[in-house]
Amino acid sequence: MSDQHIDPAGNTQAFRAFANAREQEAAVPPKKSPLVPIIAVVAAIVIIGVAAFLLLR
Repeated sequence: MSDQHIDPAGNTQAFRAFANAREQEAAVPPKKSPLVPIIAVVAAIVIIGVAAFLLLR
């Protein structure tokens, strides 16, 4: 025979643990890749170098 009494505290505690875990994951900002700024700096150096070469030629 199954127990007809369902403990709502167990379900509530499980849901709260799940919700808190999701909130903590959302609070941590994603890591940004340093690749984009590095490429921008290299491109700027190349452009400045080409411009200097053409002006001093």
